[in-house]
Amino acid sequence: MVRTEIAVVGGGPAGLSAALAAARQGAQVTIFDQNDRLGGQLIKQTHRFFGSEKERAGTRGINIADQLIAEIQSCPNVRVELAATVLGRYDDGVLTYERDDCVEKCLPQAVVVASGASERMLPFPNNDLPGVYGAGAVQTLMNVHGVKPGERVVMVGAGNIGLIVSYQLLQAGVEVAAIVEAAPRIGGYLVHAAKVRRAGVPILTRHTVVAAEGSDSVEAVVIAQVGPDWKPIPGTERRIACDILCLAVGLSPLTELFWQAGCCMAYIPELGGHVPLRNERLETTVGGLFVAGDAAGVEEASSAMVEGRIAGLAAAAKLGYDRDVDALIAECQADLSALRAGPVGEKIRSGLAKLAQAQPA
Repeated sequence: MVRTEIAVVGGGPAGLSAALAAARQGAQVTIFDQNDRLGGQLIKQTHRFFGSEKERAGTRGINIADQLIAEIQSCPNVRVELAATVLGRYDDGVLTYERDDCVEKCLPQAVVVASGASERMLPFPNNDLPGVYGAGAVQTLMNVHGVKPGERVVMVGAGNIGLIVSYQLLQAGVEVAAIVEAAPRIGGYLVHAAKVRRAGVPILTRHTVVAAEGSDSVEAVVIAQVGPDWKPIPGTERRIACDILCLAVGLSPLTELFWQAGCCMAYIPELGGHVPLRNERLETTVGGLFVAGDAAGVEEASSAMVEGRIAGLAAAAKLGYDRDVDALIAECQADLSALRAGPVGEKIRSGLAKLAQAQPA
């Protein structure tokens, strides 16, 4: 039985930030991550971050990962368990996790779950052909392993992920034939859209995928315009030759642990799906169980890091490590409000407003 004061589930931007915040208050922290290295999505993000200097604006995601990991390594009261997949949290407070084909146990006094999110897929004929990727898989191939995924890609989704990964594909020498977006307008930052447009990449709004074509792997994709009902308009089909079909159509919070722990949940589409109800300090309806990052609602990594700090500070305060916690959390909440301001943050603000009024599922 591993004993720790605070267990952090997930070693991405939110989890690392939570662990650092709690450890700096004096708490003993153990980080569990299912991967063989810390950093989460940051290790594949080569673009520079926005926000303020406090949110490490102007720094590439891969470098932010290195900075956070170095800070974790400098904390003697933080223990890291890699290749350790947390399986459940039980009524007696015990966490179980799998490592090296064995199930082990941890007894923390508080838990911060920063488990992230999973990529969504689209239903269409031949969506299981080799060459159909999620955007995260493409980033992993290129930016982590240095593998070029193909020669010509059609990107589905003009949110920030679709735009950023399209630009990274261009940098890797992959031709981007088109970016397809079902919505009437681009969902990501215009600065990202401008970069791919300057490279000659068309962004086709009000379009969707009808089918992928190919025998052993993707050889082409058929797209079509969509009407107000979001359905393809007959007669508008168009075939584009490609060997990669990359889907950047959103993320769903990974919330299995919250369901299993008995948290009250609510379905909020603007936040990505079912998320746990929680208070201003990100404590769920199960006392001592906190949430941060994409598991709380899909946002940018900058917001995830701030949420991680709030959850880490709140978890530490619950155990009596409450030095200046009220002021520190208030500062973080102000930072979150700034990150969520403006038209880009409208969706998350709407989702949080719904969550505040939500009835438990």
